[in-house]
Amino acid sequence: MDAWVRFSAQSQARERLCRAAQYACSLLGHALQKHGASPELQKQIRQLEGHLSLGRKLLRLGNSADALESAKRAVHLSDVVLRFCITVSHLNRALYFACDNVLWAGKSGLAPRVDQEKWAQRSFRYYLFSLIMNLSRDAYEIRLLMEQESSACSRRLKGSGGGGPGGIETAGPGGPGTPGGGLPQLALKLQLRVLLLARVLRGHPPLLLDVVRNACDLFIPLDKLGLWRCGPGIVGLCGLVSSILSILTLICPWLRLKP
Repeated sequence: MDAWVRFSAQSQARERLCRAAQYACSLLGHALQKHGASPELQKQIRQLEGHLSLGRKLLRLGNSADALESAKRAVHLSDVVLRFCITVSHLNRALYFACDNVLWAGKSGLAPRVDQEKWAQRSFRYYLFSLIMNLSRDAYEIRLLMEQESSACSRRLKGSGGGGPGGIETAGPGGPGTPGGGLPQLALKLQLRVLLLARVLRGHPPLLLDVVRNACDLFIPLDKLGLWRCGPGIVGLCGLVSSILSILTLICPWLRLKP
């Protein structure tokens, strides 16, 4: 299995380039249809998108083994929440890739009796749940970092004699004990939380990229499962953006979120 995992890892860059090209074709096809391009040109773009999709499925043969190996490593994480989110995400990715392999067999003609619609729906359900786990993990890490940053700010303010988070006084006139002061106080707290979130994400580029990539990918299964119809334009744009970010993490490994 280790040899196959190493082999599949070498094909990741090619698969992600194909993915970017596939969703670029989807976005281009939507733009051509919207601007009244010739039916022949639209057909050629759709055919190219289909060929790229089939090629990606071929490159992902055996990726279930890589996902299972990642799940085995995640089981040993010390943090319970991270262990749960990452392990469940990898297990769902393994099931997603397995369904994808069945789809490839059906579309390539090796298994013509495969119900492609049924297997496609199954694969997108596993894909959706994997993305939900990834976003849950991102939210958990953001919360931890925000708590650390808030504690560090509080220690700095106590040392310098500051009166409130971020150096802003929150007590006094207009405070919680003052009539009519509840709404401004809530708005101030919300503003401070947004500023803290922006500071955390700015200071942790891998986490920011992972949040954006997972959020973009989320639109794809939501649309394919009919839970939220976004249209081919939005799906193509989101898929293209997430593919570019994935390629960026391969070019710059330090941008990949760990563990």
